[in-house]
Amino acid sequence: MSDATQPEPDRIDGAPHPRETVKLYGQDAAQADFLQAFASDRLHHGWLITGPRGVGKATLAWQIARFLLATPPAQDDGLFGAPPPPTDLHTAEDHPVSRRMKAGSEPGLFALRRPYDEKAKRLKAQITVDEVRKLKGFFALSAADGGRRVVIVDAADDMNVSAANAILKLLEEPPDRTTLLLVSHQPSRLLPTIRSRCRELRLAPLNAADMAQALAATEIDQTVSDPAALAALSGGSVGEAVRLMQLDGLKLYADLVKLLSTLPDLSRPHAIALAESAAGRGKEERLDLLLGLFDRALTRLARTGATGHPPDPEAAAQEAQTFQRLCPSPTAARQWAQLAQDQGERLRHGRAVNVEAGSLLLSSFLALQEGCPRS
Repeated sequence: MSDATQPEPDRIDGAPHPRETVKLYGQDAAQADFLQAFASDRLHHGWLITGPRGVGKATLAWQIARFLLATPPAQDDGLFGAPPPPTDLHTAEDHPVSRRMKAGSEPGLFALRRPYDEKAKRLKAQITVDEVRKLKGFFALSAADGGRRVVIVDAADDMNVSAANAILKLLEEPPDRTTLLLVSHQPSRLLPTIRSRCRELRLAPLNAADMAQALAATEIDQTVSDPAALAALSGGSVGEAVRLMQLDGLKLYADLVKLLSTLPDLSRPHAIALAESAAGRGKEERLDLLLGLFDRALTRLARTGATGHPPDPEAAAQEAQTFQRLCPSPTAARQWAQLAQDQGERLRHGRAVNVEAGSLLLSSFLALQEGCPRS
């Protein structure tokens, strides 16, 4: 059982842990692919669950684990034949497996995650081989009842080289009745041999309707949320949408669009106020969010000219009108795209060398005036 006082690397602040999330929204195709493999009685031992951050990969992994541990193998009684295959991954909340998993005491499940460093009082940066070696004891203890065993690796991207090689060996010689579920945000960074030994389940970004349902299932106040705008700005990621809501990201993006609307004669008072709102100690999260939104705004702006269509849906008032005026053509789109790339690199470098946040942001805002395409 995990220590409830320690932070969990696979939990999004303000939202339930994936093991506590009963329903997964917007990922019917991935669930159907897994069920089809399960029903064919050719269940692969290794599954790579991929997609952008926050779209439900960990939730699907825990859902599959719960399903596998709670669903007995189909038996043909010779009279009526085998029962029909399951049509969904749902496991009742009052099922013993569900209760044990929620409590962190299910003996058939091992969650391989970044460990907590007691000395440093923080989560370690990587999953080390020492954590993978704990699987030896798990397999020995859980083999007694002869049932299924499931290992969730979240995230596989966090494994160091030694840990990755140890997991590769398990994928090459898997223990009997064992399923490994590897959650990955960037599968291209994994060893090619790991990818080749897993079957992939790719999850897609959520649309506005699925986003609204997924957010309604969290513990976050919904009174200020705009699902369509959140879906657009978060890239369909529930995790990113939660962060936007917690940090008032929709208002922050609206302030950015308002600043852009003053171009080509940038409003310096507005630029100074926006830069100072994310500068100073204790505002690191807001600064990171503003930098991300700045990049998204320029990307949406360039896409307007490249496609000939304004942002749909709008993520802020007057966004479509402003972006069509500033980027009316593919030529302007190329100029904005180059400006976005240059400023993105400059901001990343500035953060890396600890340039004062207010000055860094203000100079990037002023660069918009200099680089703004002129008709």
